[in-house]
Amino acid sequence: MVETDLVDVPLKTIDPGTVLSAILIILLAYLLTRVIAYLLTWLAERAGGRRITVKMLLPLLKFIIYGVAVYFILASVLQLSSTQLVAFSGVLGAVLGFGLKDLFANIVGGLVISVEQPYQIGDKVRIGGYYGEVTDIGIRATRLVTPDDNLVSAPNYLIFNQAVASASSGTPEMMVVIDLFIDPDSDAGTGLEILKEAVVTSRYVYISRKYPYTVLLQDFPYYRRLRAKAYVHDLRHEFEFMSEVTRRAWREFEQQGIQAPRAPIMGELQTGNKPEAGADSTQSTTTNKI
Repeated sequence: MVETDLVDVPLKTIDPGTVLSAILIILLAYLLTRVIAYLLTWLAERAGGRRITVKMLLPLLKFIIYGVAVYFILASVLQLSSTQLVAFSGVLGAVLGFGLKDLFANIVGGLVISVEQPYQIGDKVRIGGYYGEVTDIGIRATRLVTPDDNLVSAPNYLIFNQAVASASSGTPEMMVVIDLFIDPDSDAGTGLEILKEAVVTSRYVYISRKYPYTVLLQDFPYYRRLRAKAYVHDLRHEFEFMSEVTRRAWREFEQQGIQAPRAPIMGELQTGNKPEAGADSTQSTTTNKI
């Protein structure tokens, strides 16, 4: 049986001078990364649309600097042989790989986001189960502000295993979908005209050849769905636009005798018969989904 001592560092080499040299090297590496971080941040703030791309260089430079510092400590200060250095580096790499795999995945995900740009700062996106406006794309995570004003940090590695939907794709204009449901016996034609008028006269709507609007009708067993699809000139007005159109449309519906769908009872669901007149009614709207 052959025993191999992979890293055999003589104890006499680890004296106060060796420890002090190692500390000085690490301190210099730390100061260097701080200076580079300051310079890159200063440059990024003046890079306009490439601000995120410039900032994504920072984690790579940090790893390179600290890697060189560790190598210098092992090779020069501790004076390890080439065999010992390779063995030690392999063990250290395995430990870091298993212990910091999520961190590395987030950094790689951040780089992919900055290069492929599936979304950008200011976009309305859905990541996983969260929907909101992207306020920052960091080294580790993407930060969203939800419609409820909650700050959500989504790890960047989610881009590799979950679908990401962007509603605006780097532009301030964004499509908003508004659904209104009416009783199947109500006048759908009049309802479509009312909804159309509410959309095109909204102060938030943006209509052009590139950004058209449309109003659609679809029949269901117990109701009819009126759907409006239009763009807002600023994605931050998404919910104001939906609320205004919904409020104005239903106010006119009431004046024209257009009713909301009646809630069917269990027996009607089983037989398929329509509910009788006079049943309770509910008014329903849905938010846009990406």
